Amino acid sequence: MSGDPEQEYFSDGITEDIITDLSKVSGLFVVARNTAFTYKGKHVDVQEVAKRFGVNFILEGSVRKAGARVRVTGQLINGKDSGHVWADRYDRDLTDIFAIQDEITHAIVEQLKVKLLPQEKKIIAQAPTANVEAYTYYLRGRDFFHRHSKRYFQLARLMFAKAVELDPLYARAYAGIADCDSFLYFWCREDIPVKSILETSAKALALDDDLAEAHASRASALSLTHQYEQAATEFEKAIELDPNSFETHYLYARASFTQGNVERAAALFERASEIKPDDYQSVCLLIQIYRSLGREEDAKEAAGKGVKLAERELALHAEDPRPAHLGIAALLELGENDRAREWMSRALAIDPDDPLAQYNLACGYTKLGDLDAAFDLLEKSIPRSGPEQWQWFKHDSDLDPLRKHPRYQKILELIG
Repeated sequence: MSGDPEQEYFSDGITEDIITDLSKVSGLFVVARNTAFTYKGKHVDVQEVAKRFGVNFILEGSVRKAGARVRVTGQLINGKDSGHVWADRYDRDLTDIFAIQDEITHAIVEQLKVKLLPQEKKIIAQAPTANVEAYTYYLRGRDFFHRHSKRYFQLARLMFAKAVELDPLYARAYAGIADCDSFLYFWCREDIPVKSILETSAKALALDDDLAEAHASRASALSLTHQYEQAATEFEKAIELDPNSFETHYLYARASFTQGNVERAAALFERASEIKPDDYQSVCLLIQIYRSLGREEDAKEAAGKGVKLAERELALHAEDPRPAHLGIAALLELGENDRAREWMSRALAIDPDDPLAQYNLACGYTKLGDLDAAFDLLEKSIPRSGPEQWQWFKHDSDLDPLRKHPRYQKILELIG
């Protein structure tokens, strides 16, 4: 409700933190952040939303920041009759922002007659940092991170690093740095020492062992070094602490697939898709997983949904090749071969040297029966990929037609 594009990252951050705090209350069911954000900027029919998600109440509000002052409003609305249950306005110094979040959470809990457990009181009252400027940089970083492209990962890392500079004990910001480095290393093939990613994630955990983001960051770092058992333990802990984390479910699904645990990967990608309904990645990756499991109807359904979501992402971020090269699988599943070739050309035009794009295009060419083109791309991408991608290569059903070919055996020898 803020209406100020310049302050959008700040109001989004406050919203996300209030959702997270309410989610920590065992007596409440709270819709995930990514699901709630699909209504951002849209007119909301409270009763329709409440019915769709099976919730009794809707919380909405606004944030306005000007200099060192902030105004936050909140109102709790009954989903059955649209009646107001509670409303309040907070005009405070910016340094009071954590106290405001705490007061809003307690007001909601009180109105809903939910009892807070002692541990829940402690967790909710714990401010992530004492430095509001560091928090502001962290929120900017988180906004950039959610956009999921190389340039935005780099910008997010700069923001998280500035937050750490202002508060060297800021666990969330360390987790953010580790996440950016993991994504830049794995997706964007940046030359980042894995040792430093492990150290940064360990620092986040040492500062706050109850932080879901820290456990998820640690799990991602461990996956990069194929310490999968330890990574699974950390992923499970992260989900226990935050069952609504999209990133945790998505990354855990990838790690599960690389180990050949296809059914677990399917369940995790499905949950990631539920948490973030506008995400094309989980849906497109589910297509080949469903096919591996013999779930042909589910594969077709995922393909139809994946094309629409990838189209939307391409329109929003024309500079990002990922929606195009992941969306190819969906188009081919639907028999739209000509359009798939158009998207393949588009992905190569945006970034011809992206090894992940080359890999996904190789899968596309395999389905189209052009095995030489597929091998040409695999021979370029595999040497520049990491261990996780190599394991994915071994389990990917899209590449089954290649496995008896002599060139396939040479690639296996190349990666050992």
